[in-house]
Order: sequence, then structure tokens, then C-alpha cells
Amino acid sequence: MFLEKRSISLGGHRTSVALESEFWVILEKMAAEQDCTLPKLILAIDAERGLRPLASALRIAALEACKG
Repeated sequence: MFLEKRSISLGGHRTSVALESEFWVILEKMAAEQDCTLPKLILAIDAERGLRPLASALRIAALEACKG
């Protein structure tokens, strides 16, 4: 597995997040199901992550979405 790095804007500043492509696929599906863009979904996850690193929070959100 290789990491896929994507640049996003969070709260007006640019940042990069590296995740396995499988996680990006799940996050894109989550955004579509919630009728929002991927950046808006990531912003929502970022707001709830607390002290957890963003990449970890995104992976956990994707895993939770797969649980149903």
C-alpha cells in the first residue's frame, strides 16, 4: 500500500494529508452520501478530532463508516 498525499484548505490554511488510497475512496463515498464535498467532510472531521492527528481521525471516520 502506498500513501496518496492530497492538499486541502482547512480554516483558510493549506495542509497536506497522506492516506492510503482505499481510505480516500471511502471518504469520497461518505462525502457523496452526505451530499457535501470532500473538503467539507474533512473540515467536519477536523473540527471533532480533538488532539488526534488529522490523518488518524480520517482513517477512524472511514472505518466507522464501514461498520454501518
